[in-house]
Amino acid sequence: MKNKSNPTIGKNLHLVLAFMMFLVLPSCHDEVTNTYTYKTSYPVYLEMSTVRQADIIIEPGKELDNPGKIYIYGDYLFINEPQKGIHILDNSNPASPKNINFINIPGNVDLAVNSEILYADNYVDLLSFDISDVRSIKMVDREEDVFKNMYSNFDTGQIITWKDTVLTSESDMMWGWGGWWGRPEFLAMANDAGSKGGGQSYGQGGSMARFTLMSGHLYAVDEYSLRVFDVNKEDEPVFIKNIDLGWGIETIFPFQEKLFIGSNTGMHIYDARVPSDPKKMAEYSHFTACDPVVVNEDYAFVTLRNGQFCRQGVNELQVLDIKDPYNPKLLKAYEMLNPHGLGLAGDFLYIAEGEHGLKSFNVADVMNIDKNQLEFLKSMKSVDIIPGPKSLIVIGPDGVCQFDYSTPSVLKPLSCIQVKNPVIV
Repeated sequence: MKNKSNPTIGKNLHLVLAFMMFLVLPSCHDEVTNTYTYKTSYPVYLEMSTVRQADIIIEPGKELDNPGKIYIYGDYLFINEPQKGIHILDNSNPASPKNINFINIPGNVDLAVNSEILYADNYVDLLSFDISDVRSIKMVDREEDVFKNMYSNFDTGQIITWKDTVLTSESDMMWGWGGWWGRPEFLAMANDAGSKGGGQSYGQGGSMARFTLMSGHLYAVDEYSLRVFDVNKEDEPVFIKNIDLGWGIETIFPFQEKLFIGSNTGMHIYDARVPSDPKKMAEYSHFTACDPVVVNEDYAFVTLRNGQFCRQGVNELQVLDIKDPYNPKLLKAYEMLNPHGLGLAGDFLYIAEGEHGLKSFNVADVMNIDKNQLEFLKSMKSVDIIPGPKSLIVIGPDGVCQFDYSTPSVLKPLSCIQVKNPVIV
């Protein structure tokens, strides 16, 4: 008796053979490759002695190329150009800021202002400038070797820095705004306008600080530590001590004699009632994520996001109860798109959503923030924010914009300073 063939099996066999032939035979189709162009940086080694011999030049005002940190002091707006220096603008009229000059400071990333003395890092050194007359700025002090983490060889005085370059790649991995090295994505500075010491007056910045001032002291964080300087004599800062914080430190925010320090893995709270000797009060841990923070008397608002250094992170706003700073507690988390910096003005919270835009919320009821969104400006790419006395200042990859926020629910555009070569967030 003959076996009858199964037509379904035969059909499937033909399909398998055809697929195998497709794999073996040369394809007649052209390959398609996506090519990406992006900015990044590569390591460069310098002798610090050579850097110190070079003059710090005050140049005429010029266009922004790659704005980094923003800072306001009185009627002036300071905009850092990472690794290059600081732009100073007359911002007495936020609708029409005027570029005054540029301080050429190689290796500069951070800044802070204390009673008309501007502090700025110059690779491993801390420089002080008298800015009482912004049209005739003078360097008055250099504290050497206070940021030793940049040394590749301390004995020889060799430092490691980073030089920009443009690369092309056939990968879909993009490093984001500012590249991988050299221009960190921890942009702008944090300062509490009420944190004053003695007769000193401090400037104000955003939420992603690595420098901040409080009670006659300058605090600076790097990836691992907190450095403390006595600046009661404004033009002669004195390095006091270094406090180890662990890995992944990103930001610092001062409030009511406390320091709130954001890291990849959590938030540290330090008691700075003895400003020369901050003591750890608590540490709140979260998923690995990039983490700036702003606070008021009762709550800490923390944005978490995934990114180039924290790809396993989440994208959300977390609200912590800090009434007992020794025992911070998570109250609620709100889903976000890719939140970066944030600014708090009374009951109103402004969140920079990176390339997605700028959001504003009424946070009087911290348990229902998502139900009280005021605006979502999707065209305003944003990285950090300063709620200043005259305007809301927003920095993003395309430049620095200012808004009238006297009516918090409706931001009114005042001005924008565009950059020459905007890059992606």
